[in-house]
Amino acid sequence: MRILIATGGTGGHIYPALALADELMSAYPDTKILFIGNNDRMEAVEIPKHNYDFFGIDAKGFNGNSGDKIKSIQLMSKSFFLCRKKIKEFQADLVIGFGGYVTVPVIVAASTLGIPSIIHEQNSIAGMANRFLSKFVKKVVCCYPEVMKDFNKDKTVLLGNPRASIAKRVTYNRDILKEFGLQPKRKTVFIVMGSLGSSSVNEKMIEALYKMDGRDYQVIYVTGKNGYDSFRKQFADTANVKIVPYVNQVEIVANVDLVISRGGATSASEITALQKPSIIVPSPYVPNNHQFINAKAMLDAGCALLLEEKDLTANSIYAMVESLIYDDKKLSDMSLAAQSLGFPNAAEDLVKLIKQVLGENV
Repeated sequence: MRILIATGGTGGHIYPALALADELMSAYPDTKILFIGNNDRMEAVEIPKHNYDFFGIDAKGFNGNSGDKIKSIQLMSKSFFLCRKKIKEFQADLVIGFGGYVTVPVIVAASTLGIPSIIHEQNSIAGMANRFLSKFVKKVVCCYPEVMKDFNKDKTVLLGNPRASIAKRVTYNRDILKEFGLQPKRKTVFIVMGSLGSSSVNEKMIEALYKMDGRDYQVIYVTGKNGYDSFRKQFADTANVKIVPYVNQVEIVANVDLVISRGGATSASEITALQKPSIIVPSPYVPNNHQFINAKAMLDAGCALLLEEKDLTANSIYAMVESLIYDDKKLSDMSLAAQSLGFPNAAEDLVKLIKQVLGENV
């Protein structure tokens, strides 16, 4: 198979795409994979780091004033012709897009060449690019039942986020907590606001962690790389509260009792695949407020509590943790509820769909 993957802009688009690529190579080692993304976004660095071929284009969203929109159209038009040429050179059997405006010229170019395509929607509210592209593709893959109504029901399937398959394979071994100077048998809360962290949340968590210090549960708090030094000036490690700049998130989530996280698609898929009770603090700084919608879906399913950042205080987060961490039945019920949103075989199922679209002879 020769598979072209379009993705970019954020980790929420990039890492599920990489998870699918890894699954394809595992299942079918002769597969040829080419990524297309933005020249100037994180995919241009991250994808080559994972040893995949990458072709960069210049694409821009349709935000801003009329001048910005005209420039976006010009860039999209130029990228469309570049993508047509690259798709033909690569001899792609199928194109799959993981959202973001960079996928638009790729999927449209594939359509004009008669190359079948699939799009993947990670969030519980459909992105503008995927809404537009849905008319050009053979299949639309969703992660939340709520978003399926935004697409043609005859071509839409609920398979989940390929990152969930990575989570499923993580080793359950609470001895990993010893690496932080913590006790494996003690209840543990993991707090993370993404790899870069959140300066606004960090400011509010100092007092909250002082409240949690000395309790009979333990805490791992991820500041993000940029906020680590300033945070450590205000809070030093204690016996049961450990401060770190960055961790392998999936590995830690698998071995704790409660997760406090942003509501991005990747984090949500990992948490639900691992069936972990959670408190979701959606970022208010993302387009279409999609993290809030993701968190609401998890709340409605019964596997998470929702705390908006505007309501986040030392007292509110402390009270939520206290209400859950000592309630074993509630934690168990939330864990079971996560099954309804967790898709631990998402990557494998997406590979099967690709084979179905292409036909078994490919």
